[in-house]
Order: sequence, then structure tokens, then C-alpha cells
Amino acid sequence: MSLTITTPHAEAPATALAPREQETLRHIAAGRTYLQTARHMGLSKHTVDAYLRRIRAKLGINSTAELTRLAISLGL
Repeated sequence: MSLTITTPHAEAPATALAPREQETLRHIAAGRTYLQTARHMGLSKHTVDAYLRRIRAKLGINSTAELTRLAISLGL
């Protein structure tokens, strides 16, 4: 499943998120911490942080609240 997203913060359509980025976003939007997300996905918390930095960079998002709003709007 591929997503193309536009956000009010991005000037051009955002790059599609990778499946693991989508999964990470879903966990964070559900209120899990980086460590909880990492344990659930079998990753280190540093990898979760890297995924979230990539998502923020791709979509021009700066806060967890914006990430959560995006996840909700995408039905994640």
C-alpha cells in the first residue's frame, strides 16, 4: 500500500511513507513511547527515532501532535 500525502506544511506532495514508517507513525499516534514502539516492532529506540525523523523531514512536520493528526487523517 502506497500513500501520497499533502500537508499544509509541505509545499509539494509528500513522498510516500515506507511501511515501517507507517507502522511507527501508527504506534506513536496511539500514544506509545519510542521505547514501547521499539519493543513492539523489535527495533531499538534509536531506529524508531530515525524513522520519525525521516517522516518529519518528508512531510515538513515538527511536532508529535502534527504526526498524530496526520496518522488520524490517514486512518492509521
